[in-house]
Amino acid sequence: MRGLRFRLAVSYLLFFAVLLGVLGLVFRGLLDKSFSDQSANLLEEEWGALKGYLKIEHQQDIWYFDRFDPEESLIVSRIQHVFILMDANGNIVDRSPVYSDGVLPTPTIAEVREVLRSTTPVITVVRGTDGVEYMIRAGVIPEERRAGSPEPKRDYYVAIGRPMMESNRTVRSFTWRYFALMPFILALAGIIGWILAARALAPVHSVAHAASRIRGSNLTVQIPPRGAGDELDQLIDAFNRMTARLKQSFDQIRQFSTDVSHELRTPLTGIRGQLEVALFTAETTEQYREAMVNALQDVEQLSNMVRALLMLSQAESGQLALQKAAVDLSQIAIDIADQYQIPAEAEGVTLNCTAPEPCWVEGDKTQLERLVANLISNGIKYTPERGTISVAVECRNEDALLLVRDTGVGIPQENLPHIFDRFYRVPGAHTSSKQGLGLGLSFVAWIVHAHGGKIDVDSTPGKGTTFCVTLRRMEAPPPDEGRPKEAVRRQFLIHE
Repeated sequence: MRGLRFRLAVSYLLFFAVLLGVLGLVFRGLLDKSFSDQSANLLEEEWGALKGYLKIEHQQDIWYFDRFDPEESLIVSRIQHVFILMDANGNIVDRSPVYSDGVLPTPTIAEVREVLRSTTPVITVVRGTDGVEYMIRAGVIPEERRAGSPEPKRDYYVAIGRPMMESNRTVRSFTWRYFALMPFILALAGIIGWILAARALAPVHSVAHAASRIRGSNLTVQIPPRGAGDELDQLIDAFNRMTARLKQSFDQIRQFSTDVSHELRTPLTGIRGQLEVALFTAETTEQYREAMVNALQDVEQLSNMVRALLMLSQAESGQLALQKAAVDLSQIAIDIADQYQIPAEAEGVTLNCTAPEPCWVEGDKTQLERLVANLISNGIKYTPERGTISVAVECRNEDALLLVRDTGVGIPQENLPHIFDRFYRVPGAHTSSKQGLGLGLSFVAWIVHAHGGKIDVDSTPGKGTTFCVTLRRMEAPPPDEGRPKEAVRRQFLIHE
């Protein structure tokens, strides 16, 4: 966790450093351009003043201004600070000391003629021998001629300039101060990034700490959500749901172990008792045979229980895969009802099956047959003599309904939520002499859930119970499967 915090802080610091560097260069460029534009505008103003004060007559420059006016004298002196006047042949007519002393290079004839041919002013930046940069504006001023003069007017090359020393000094000062402050800003940003990384990773640390406290005996660990609705809250929610699933799985394992140990104890005790009685008290072959028969009955019950437990465990763990295909639920109900006519007759109950038309669903035929068989068997077991069990299949819009009604002892309302639990038997229920394993309805619940359906139970003590299974119905069966389209209705009546 500390390493992740360090990487986040360093990444944030590097990004911030690059951002500050880019911003510094951008601001420096903008500042430099602003000073350049300002100098260019001032040169344009001075050029306008130059054309008002300077006249060229007979190859001589004459300055017309009031020498006693301080403002005009200041303007002219500023213009003349960087100034050169040349004819078209490159001959110098006048120049300021910066040109005569060689601080700035004298324009060549090619440069002069290029400016004279140009219709727009030419602005350049030249570095003098004194190390100062100068912005030079070069243009054309025509010679003044009196009216009637036989000689044509001549154009003269004129260049004026301004030193960029102050503006460059300001740009350099900004650059130095900005990048000198960057280490201190980055240090502060690093501290803030370290703190923010710690706060951002606090929920992750909570998840890791909570995960380290998970034990088989402590699966109630939950992390309170932050309420931000971000990715960390999604991580916390996923962790809490994971611990809830783990707790449910561990509870199922504990319950399974408790149920198995309790349910296996009874047949094992019976087997041991029968064998001990035969060992210590049996004297005849018939007594030994009776003890062995009783022990084998208990072994058979034990074998059935283990087989059912293994199958249910495989089903709930996902190891028992469904082989789904198009099956007719009506035909399954009729076939299973046919098979249970003899057991129902033996218990003295009436078994009816009503399936008015084909009702197709997508499912595992074997498991759906087991579902119907378990519901009918459960009804036979809890229905007294002269009772009735009715099996019906109905097609309603997009659903296929399987209803199994009996007139048995019924189930109290407080026991209904537990009837699908393994090994659960309704306390005090009057049942037939055959005792089940308490796993049939657990299988029913799993089969319905695996097929994406639902099961509802309605029961009234003393009047009977109705199981209603709802599955997704298929619109039309494949043409090579199914039975005739005409209505099918079969009813089985078992008399006492």
